[in-house]
Amino acid sequence: MGTKQKIMNALRNRVQLIGNLGKAPEVKNTESGKKLAKFSIATNESYRNAKGEKVTDTQWHNVIAWGTTADFVEKYLEKGTEVVIEGKLMNNSYTDKDGNKKYNTEIQVLEIMLLGGKASS
Repeated sequence: MGTKQKIMNALRNRVQLIGNLGKAPEVKNTESGKKLAKFSIATNESYRNAKGEKVTDTQWHNVIAWGTTADFVEKYLEKGTEVVIEGKLMNNSYTDKDGNKKYNTEIQVLEIMLLGGKASS
């Protein structure tokens, strides 16, 4: 496999975001004994609309982390913490209690970095 092919494979499903946690992470141990952390982050993008007014668009992203990354999330992240995450998109589907098929997209964290340390309470 050539260098170009290796780079393309590494970038096929790669997401990078900078945002703030909307609430404290939910951390639990699965039945198989692996630690799982779930949290959401908000990203903000500002632009000027047709009238020249500044508009801020906020997008929420569901994020999951496993194992030692979940340990890090549990120890250092709280509501308001600003983070940089790199991960991959995971599309999931399930059937709700009424028999309706539901879909969601999560970002599975591969790398995470704090910006500015823990948020103050």
